[in-house]
Amino acid sequence: MVRGIERTALFRDDADRADFVARVAALAQAGAWTVFAWALLPNHAHLLVRTGRRPLARSMRSLLTGYAGAFNRRHHRVGHLFQNRYKSIVVEAEPYLLELVRYLHLNPLRATVVPDLRTLDRFAWTGHSALLGTVPQPWQATAEILGQFGPTRARACRAYRAFVAAGLPQGRRPELQGGGLLRSVGGWAAVQALRRGREAYASDERVLGRPEFVTALQRALPGPPAGWRPALATVIARVCRAVDLPPRALAGGGRTPRLTRARAGIAYLWVEVLGHPGRPLALTLGVSPSAIPKAASRGVRSAAAWEALLAGRKES
Repeated sequence: MVRGIERTALFRDDADRADFVARVAALAQAGAWTVFAWALLPNHAHLLVRTGRRPLARSMRSLLTGYAGAFNRRHHRVGHLFQNRYKSIVVEAEPYLLELVRYLHLNPLRATVVPDLRTLDRFAWTGHSALLGTVPQPWQATAEILGQFGPTRARACRAYRAFVAAGLPQGRRPELQGGGLLRSVGGWAAVQALRRGREAYASDERVLGRPEFVTALQRALPGPPAGWRPALATVIARVCRAVDLPPRALAGGGRTPRLTRARAGIAYLWVEVLGHPGRPLALTLGVSPSAIPKAASRGVRSAAAWEALLAGRKES
C-alpha cells in the first residue's frame, strides 16, 4: 500500500489514475509481477501481487518514481508525493489470497468512493470490474482467481460476485490490513527484518499467514534477527566500509562523489528505513539539516543495495 504524503491526493483525476494503472500494467506485462487485485482510492492505493523476475523494491521504485515525476509535471508541483516508503507484507496464498482479493476490491465501497456494489461492478479503478469483465484489463491475472470459483467464466463470475457481496457486512478487517515490519525487498525469498519506527504498526504484523508459515519463513530469512535496531555508528561503519571511506571523513564537509554516496546511504537507512529523525543526523554527516531529506532521496536509487548491506548480506 502507498499513501500520499500528509494525506495528499495521489489521484486528482482520471488521467492520473490511468497513468498509474498503465505503469502497473507495464510491469505486469514485463514479468515483474503478477497482479491479482488492486484498488485506487483518492489518497492511497493497494496492490496484491506475486513477485516475478525482479525484486519488489525495484518494481515499486520504478512505479512510484515514474508516477510521482509525471504527476508533478502534470499538476505543476514539486516535492515528495508519497508518504515514506510503501508498506508491504508477505502473504500465505492459502487461505488468504481470495480473502484479500475481496477485501481490497471492496475498499472503494467502504470508503464511499462508490455508493453500492452495482456501481463497483463497473468502477474502472479496481480489479473487481476486470474480474467481472465489465472493464477488461488483459494484464490482470483474472483467470487464476476466477478458476477457483467455477469451471466456466460465466459461472465463475457469478460465484465470485456472490463471494464479494458476502463480504459487505464484514466491514474493516484489521487482521487483513497487515503491517510492514518485514518488507519484500527481494521477492518471496528475501524478506528483511527491518523495523520502521515512524509507522505505528502492531508488533507482529510482519507476515500474514498461519503460524507454521510464519515460522518457516522466519527460519529461511537471511540477515539479522527480527527487532534488530542498529546504532548509528553501526550504520555509518557499514556504509563507509562499502564505499571505502573512513567514517571520520564524513564530518569534513567535503562533496566528493564518495562522500556524497556515503551520506546518501546513511541518510536513507537511518531516516527512511529505520525511521529516525533526520535533523540530529546532519551534524554527524557534516551537512545542514535541510540536506538530509535530499541525501535520503538520493539513497533511494540504491535502496536494495543499502538494505542488503544493513541486513548483512550481498544484494541478489
